[in-house]
Amino acid sequence: MTDSDAGRRVADILAGVRDRSKSGAAGVWSRLKGGAALAVQAGVAAGIAWFLAHDVFGRPTPFFAPIAAVITLASSVGQRARRTAELVLGVAIGIGIGDAIILVIGRGPWQIALIVVGAILVATAVGGGTPLVVQSASSAVLVATLTQGVGLPYSRFLDALVGGGVGLVVMTLLLPLNPLTVVRRAADPALAALAAGLRQVADGLAQGDQDKVQQALDDLRAAEGTFAAFTAAVTAARENVAFAPARWRTRGALGQYVDGATQLIHALRNVRVMTRRVLTAMGDGETVPPVLPEAVGLLGDAVELLQQEWAKGAEPIATRERALRAAAEAGRGYDEGVGFSGGVVVAQVRTTVTDLLRATGIDHAEAPRLVRKAVGWQRRSRRASSGPRTSGHGPS
Repeated sequence: MTDSDAGRRVADILAGVRDRSKSGAAGVWSRLKGGAALAVQAGVAAGIAWFLAHDVFGRPTPFFAPIAAVITLASSVGQRARRTAELVLGVAIGIGIGDAIILVIGRGPWQIALIVVGAILVATAVGGGTPLVVQSASSAVLVATLTQGVGLPYSRFLDALVGGGVGLVVMTLLLPLNPLTVVRRAADPALAALAAGLRQVADGLAQGDQDKVQQALDDLRAAEGTFAAFTAAVTAARENVAFAPARWRTRGALGQYVDGATQLIHALRNVRVMTRRVLTAMGDGETVPPVLPEAVGLLGDAVELLQQEWAKGAEPIATRERALRAAAEAGRGYDEGVGFSGGVVVAQVRTTVTDLLRATGIDHAEAPRLVRKAVGWQRRSRRASSGPRTSGHGPS
């Protein structure tokens, strides 16, 4: 290796280190920005909860109050009202079980074990979810181990009530998060993953590269997690807008994400079905007309356009146009000749286009009609009825 080669190699390595460093710093900054609002909410809520319980209600050590406020804000995305109710009920169950057992049989290791078993059984019997069960058990342990001389049982219940209420007030009135920002932050990676997967499938299909298509399928399966986060963000946004008057003005733009989320999940699953059928077609050596990878690539473009138009709060006209172009290109596959699996790919493209159209606000009956029109199915059906029919599939 010459000195110049070695120099270039070192330069490449250092450039890679710099890129990774920038990427890592950007990731840290992005995470900090994402968590800053919640951190401020939780800090303010904890301070107010302590002040109210200690200085207003006269509790000497109201440790349950700030704990309840933080739990209400931090562990209840999308279901804070319900989680607060579970929190207060869990504290009540834990305190009741703990105080009752201690009153009868005193304190000790086996008493603690019995208290925890009893609290969990009661919480489970009343139909509580994981938060209620955990809070019941932890409250019982605190009562059994740390609450000697800190007041009457009802005062600890009051702490939890104050903390939960403060958490809700901070979330809805004092420092409500912008639901549109939260949803966009969750939607962008989901849409980006779907668009990237479609393009990778298109490339692999055009190049005859099964490994690339398989990798795309693996990535699309992994995208289920990002879509779950998107759905959770939409649920949280609905709650936030409903309870936070300061955020009512975001309802219009937010409605695009709320109304489209379910259809996009359908689209993701239909794309995975399509990708598996692409692998089958390639494995069987079916002839793949060039219009099929073109149609799949156009679907990827449509998803990317949807991300951009939603981010601007614009009517997704370009998304609809690109999606219908994808349906039209796929429909040409009938004329150019597709095998059995290729026909399924065409059908899945059409179904996915229908999902995307519905995600943009098109009526559930109008969307498949537009797809049929783009594919030219009615014209093709009339032509097929007057002559030999070589291939074809029903409407989406």
